[in-house]
Amino acid sequence: MESTKCKLTVYFDDPFWVGVFERICDDQLFVSKVTFGQEPKDNEIIQFILKNYNGLQFSPAVEVQTKQASKNPKRRLREAKKEVKNNGIGTKSQQALKLQQEQQRISSRLRVRNQSKKDAEYLFALKQQKKKKKHRGH
Repeated sequence: MESTKCKLTVYFDDPFWVGVFERICDDQLFVSKVTFGQEPKDNEIIQFILKNYNGLQFSPAVEVQTKQASKNPKRRLREAKKEVKNNGIGTKSQQALKLQQEQQRISSRLRVRNQSKKDAEYLFALKQQKKKKKHRGH
């Protein structure tokens, strides 16, 4: 049976408010980071989730161990208060974000390298044409 849990943590990372979406699906953690500007209100967060959740780019999967939720409502209330009190993001989330950042950097490097190769080939072709044009009449 596939179970999916989603969690949004909003915190202040000077000078912006940042939201971290954590999605746990079959013991795999996926994370996405969103920068809000000003402090978002509850209804703004709900609107953002409804409009932009499908367009978020989540990080590659990171293995995580999940526990079954306890049935005791008082315990769940205490855990919810503890989560609200907790500022920042978990270490697994940080690892997932770092992995996503690394992959984006690698893809950017490849894109820049390919573009510079194309530019060099184009310049070489121009030089060859110019050289042939110079020797045409002799």
